[in-house]
Amino acid sequence: MLRLVDFSETSLVVTLLTRDLGRISALAKGARRLKGPFEGSLDLLSVCRVTLIAKPGDTLDLLTESKLRRRFRGGERSLSRTYAGYYIAETLRWWLDDAERHEAVFDLTLSALALIDGNGPIPETLLAFDCQCLRLLGHAPTTEVCCVCGQKMGHKLASQTGHIAFSVEGGGVVCANCRPRQTSLALLSKPAVGALQELVQPLGNSADSQPTSGAGEQRYDFPLSSLLPRVPETSYPELRGLISRYMQTLLGRSLRMQPYLPTTMR
Repeated sequence: MLRLVDFSETSLVVTLLTRDLGRISALAKGARRLKGPFEGSLDLLSVCRVTLIAKPGDTLDLLTESKLRRRFRGGERSLSRTYAGYYIAETLRWWLDDAERHEAVFDLTLSALALIDGNGPIPETLLAFDCQCLRLLGHAPTTEVCCVCGQKMGHKLASQTGHIAFSVEGGGVVCANCRPRQTSLALLSKPAVGALQELVQPLGNSADSQPTSGAGEQRYDFPLSSLLPRVPETSYPELRGLISRYMQTLLGRSLRMQPYLPTTMR
């Protein structure tokens, strides 16, 4: 559940992220009643098994059944985990369009929420979530070739001293020849570039999500925890700032929850 908005005295409009249908908006009639048909399952960030009736055209789909599978309880433990969950929900609402199927993004989201809801480190989890989300949606920053001319940067990064230029608008590192002609550049340390390169790599073998069985049905696990920890503590602030700035450029807006992101790993 990514968002719930009051529709009437008794109903809600809910925004859902589903594995099979992508992001969808649906009308949940009677959801606000004390004894409604959804048994209290409609809660922000909860994981549910739902039944929908598709409606034609611009009419909202109808949510007819929802069975709670997991409730997000991170907020009961700390405000920072609440903010982290809200950030994930807001990010997905802006990244995804309705009815676009993104199975790996769904599995990534479940993995990130499980870490936030459990004992996972909040700063590293959110940074890894953002980087993998960028990769899965085709916006992974380039770290091995210049994003302007395409020249390989591997040997240059190894021998370069000082900081490395990163084009926020171009979405990648910039070689020394192209650097004077670029604007909107950020400077990254070599350890930060190395950490970023690991954070945007595909996980697993041929697929990111690996099927597992459980509770009588097939589940898919996204190995996000394998990226934790990959970021040196001294590199986290510059990487967090860079990824947030890069996402703002791609989305054309600032996310409301970005100011509440952890600024350090402590």
